[in-house]
Amino acid sequence: MPQIKSRNFISATGRRKTSVAQIRLIEEGANKIIVNSKTLDAYFGNNSRLKNVIQSPFEYTKDKTFDCYIKVEGGGTSSQAGAIRHGIARAIATMGETFKSSMKKAGFLTRDPRMVERKKPGQPKARKRFQFSKR
Repeated sequence: MPQIKSRNFISATGRRKTSVAQIRLIEEGANKIIVNSKTLDAYFGNNSRLKNVIQSPFEYTKDKTFDCYIKVEGGGTSSQAGAIRHGIARAIATMGETFKSSMKKAGFLTRDPRMVERKKPGQPKARKRFQFSKR
């Protein structure tokens, strides 16, 4: 993460599946988003759906601008985008009750609990069974 000198920032953590995103929001910024020392376009490429997922919490901030520095690891790109959105929403929610209610109403503060189920011993997959033979 880049060094942030003498500016107050809001820190939060977002999670989805196995991805964890550490978010630092700086108020009065220039609306730039840096993910793992890369720009948003460089990190997520031309996947506009994931970029819209990440930028969706900023639509509820009432003309406030932020610089956003993100460190994310684990999971795939879709999972990472969900973790980033969760973290940004949590950071914005700490700014006041109006922001918190708008984030909650939009459903951004709820962590998506779905994860891959573990493989059980004596089975080929998590739920699949070996074929039963009576004789």
